[in-house]
Amino acid sequence: MDKKKIKVVLCWHMHQPHYRDGLDGVYRLPWVYLHAIKDYSDMVWHLENCPEAKVVVNFAPVLLEQLDDYEQQMRAWLGKGVAMQDPLLNLAAGLNPIPQTAKEREEIVAVCQRAYAPTMINVLPAFRELVDMVECNMAPHRTENVCVSYLNDQYFTDLLVWYHLAWMGESLRHSDERVDALMDKRNHYTIEDQRILIEIIADCVGSIIPRYKALMERGQIEISMTPYGHPIVPLLIDFKSMRDALPDAPAPAYAGYPDGYERSKWHMEHGLKVYQQHFDTKPEGVWLSEGAISSTAVGLLDEYGFKWTASGEGVWRHSCEASCVDQHDYHSKKALYQPLQLASQKCAMFFRDDGLSDMVGFQYKDWHPTDAANDFAQHMENIANFLGDRVEEHVVSVILDGENAWEYYFDNASHFLKEMYSALSNHPRVEMTTFSDALESGAKIRHLPILKAGSWVYGSFSTWIGDEDKNRAWDLLVEAKQCFDEAVATEALSAQEVQQATEQLAICEGSDWFWWFGGYNPSDSVQDFDNLYRRHLKRLYQLLNKTPPTSLEIPISLGGGDMENSGTMRRN
Repeated sequence: MDKKKIKVVLCWHMHQPHYRDGLDGVYRLPWVYLHAIKDYSDMVWHLENCPEAKVVVNFAPVLLEQLDDYEQQMRAWLGKGVAMQDPLLNLAAGLNPIPQTAKEREEIVAVCQRAYAPTMINVLPAFRELVDMVECNMAPHRTENVCVSYLNDQYFTDLLVWYHLAWMGESLRHSDERVDALMDKRNHYTIEDQRILIEIIADCVGSIIPRYKALMERGQIEISMTPYGHPIVPLLIDFKSMRDALPDAPAPAYAGYPDGYERSKWHMEHGLKVYQQHFDTKPEGVWLSEGAISSTAVGLLDEYGFKWTASGEGVWRHSCEASCVDQHDYHSKKALYQPLQLASQKCAMFFRDDGLSDMVGFQYKDWHPTDAANDFAQHMENIANFLGDRVEEHVVSVILDGENAWEYYFDNASHFLKEMYSALSNHPRVEMTTFSDALESGAKIRHLPILKAGSWVYGSFSTWIGDEDKNRAWDLLVEAKQCFDEAVATEALSAQEVQQATEQLAICEGSDWFWWFGGYNPSDSVQDFDNLYRRHLKRLYQLLNKTPPTSLEIPISLGGGDMENSGTMRRN
């Protein structure tokens, strides 16, 4: 007799914050298009190559818009010579000349090393040689790298091309002959080669959303969304929600965010609009930004008829501890693998298995790919055996970023993902599925009396509030929102001006700014996001025809820590 299968949902969250500078429209960081050519393209390629695999892919609407914008800008340059609004792309294209000052050249060298060297630089001998040419001439006592002044422009052109080739995913290296030709050439790239590089990037970026949409339409994947600007919805609604997990942490000076519930609704409705423009349908599920949930936030999802949301194991644990009357019901980890519904609310909540998710995010990179895939599949079989006769009523949820982990694997985790999809899709005890399909095919929903607010990180909101720097960022945002409310109330702004200011406010409300503030994060990244956040706030004031306060001239956070994976991911 065949044993029953355990339902397994892999949910890949695709997200980048709004990197375009609020004041001049320039992309200050290139991560949207770099992750597109490496991770978004590879992830859909693996699914296309394994049609038996089913997963959930979550797209943040602000990422969808930026992918569109990048393609349009590259096409405009390729077709009409219109300059792009990304300085790194303009340099790589040969549109902007190589700068001649030592400081500007040092910046190019630094930017072109923003990658994990063991897997992205050292494995490409021609790229490694270019980097070594500068590093070996940098004496420890020098304040600047003098040798960059003696390198010719061809060196920097080659470095820029190789940096972008290093970010090319395995899918492009396997399927695009233009990539192979550029890599085989090794050096002395011409202006024609640079144009080909931009054509490759434009073609890749433009293909991403149609490819995911095609998989959705044939039923292989479910595509969900986050609220538009990726805000922490429970904190927008009520700062006091932080107290469920952080009862003694310091709070922002202001008691709460003005009209946060209405702002949360705006993010939901605008997010739905963007999603429908790209996928011609409405999503059935929502990954609230950072898996941040509260009873009010989940109630908001009921207003829009969503079937499911998800969060982290810490939120599940805190909620179960608060809910237990008959404690044996919830103290067994079996309850982690069943969707829950809060009180009279309809939206089902799934909870991430933190241990398994972190194995993929942090541990398996050091394993042989086959061993890692087999170990992951064995965990699924162990869980199926643990759950016993009613295994089909349960769902194992593995949720993590779809872009940030793979840089630390060799070959962009290509071998691991291929082996994992194969192992799971062919396993006799595993049913790869989606959250919506799981609800329709036997997953049993349990009642949850009390939901404790929190996120997928530590089951709390400590990554976004409760720290001196993070709280100051909230205070600046509250002051900007108060100015926004006053300006709109006076009716001095036109409808178009109100719309522009409203969309700019949404960018300022994103979670990523608060993520990076704090002394534990790398200083370079903290300063990048700090500067961009304050410039977005300044732009909001300008759109309101107000003078930005002088407080926005003062850095919020300096960083200085050395977080794992450069601070882009958190281990639970």
